[in-house]
Amino acid sequence: MAIEIKAPTFPESVADGTVATWHKQPGDAVKRDELIVDIETDKVVLEVLATADGVLGAIVKGEGDTVLSDEVLGSIVEGGAAAAAPAAAPAAAAPAAAAADAGEDDPVAAPAARKLAEENGIDLATVAGTGKGGRITKEDVVAAVANKKSAPAAAPAAKPAAAAAAPVVVAAGDRTEKRVPMTRLRAKIAERLVEAQSNMAMLTTFNEVDMTEVMALRSKYKDLFEKTHNGVRLGFMSFFVKAATEALKRFPAVNASIDGNDIVYHGFADVGVAVSSDRGLVVPVLRNAESMSLAEIENGIATFGKKARDGKLSIEEMTGGTFTITNGGTFGSMMSTPIVNPPQAAILGMHNIIQRPMAINGQVVIRPMMYLALSYDHRLIDGKEAVTFLVTIKNLLEDPSRLLLDI
Repeated sequence: MAIEIKAPTFPESVADGTVATWHKQPGDAVKRDELIVDIETDKVVLEVLATADGVLGAIVKGEGDTVLSDEVLGSIVEGGAAAAAPAAAPAAAAPAAAAADAGEDDPVAAPAARKLAEENGIDLATVAGTGKGGRITKEDVVAAVANKKSAPAAAPAAKPAAAAAAPVVVAAGDRTEKRVPMTRLRAKIAERLVEAQSNMAMLTTFNEVDMTEVMALRSKYKDLFEKTHNGVRLGFMSFFVKAATEALKRFPAVNASIDGNDIVYHGFADVGVAVSSDRGLVVPVLRNAESMSLAEIENGIATFGKKARDGKLSIEEMTGGTFTITNGGTFGSMMSTPIVNPPQAAILGMHNIIQRPMAINGQVVIRPMMYLALSYDHRLIDGKEAVTFLVTIKNLLEDPSRLLLDI
């Protein structure tokens, strides 16, 4: 009996996807829950798993084809593995025989993890499993692959999305050119940036913040904070998210959005935190950030960062958001003008912390200073509101006790 392989059900925010990689070919044996095909959307890469044991039948949608929600990608001939085995090429029988001889000493691994290990030349016997009962998960193999970056042989096994993001390595003086298709994520980023520039009256205002107090507070309590909150590290981003959510309460227009001729004011602060990944910039969202503690914010950001590196962010985690914070300082940026992520009305840009001479009470002293940038939609936010909003964040960070006292 043939079982249809269908694309996942996409949410309303995702119109379609592209077949990125078929991990099986017609005639290959498949097992239930084994990774068969990757679908790349403009937000995430979705994995399609086998729903039954059998043999992969005809492929309806090839790599590079556009697919819609729940569209048929191919089929599985249920229970056809035994019939297909004799027809397989002799060379294909060797891996199967080796797998059969592995015996009980063969590490227990998820099908997706085993497939990824095979693609990257990872010996599962050297991978420590973190899953239930020591089971090796895909994340375990991803970590092992990351530790093997120095091995040249791993490069050809990379997925198309990652390969497109990798720089072309050529010999000195070589005039080589390489043309690769733009990933859906990169294409969507380009589309949204052009849309923001074309459809918004975007303006950027700047200020600077003295990070002395925040850095002193972090230095004093970071060890106790990590011990108290089960290994969660105290960074700077949580202070900025906390200060931003407080400022958003005072200036609701900065947390609003335009829908046609209506202004939508949000009674919550869903803060998007820009995270860099191999596929490009992604912006997972901290829901109800205004009610989160510093530890909850830091834990959420750390979780998003790991998921972004492993390609495990879900569409739901990157959908929505009423305000965004981006930290170019991580890469050494001193100043930038971030572009608003529509339909949001504003985005806060953090930058590098630089020791600079400042005039304090008539004396020149060296202080750790950071430039802040707030880009905003002037159709919705007046210049006075934008400047005052940014000054509020500056005041809260330069005197963190204001966050506790709500002043």
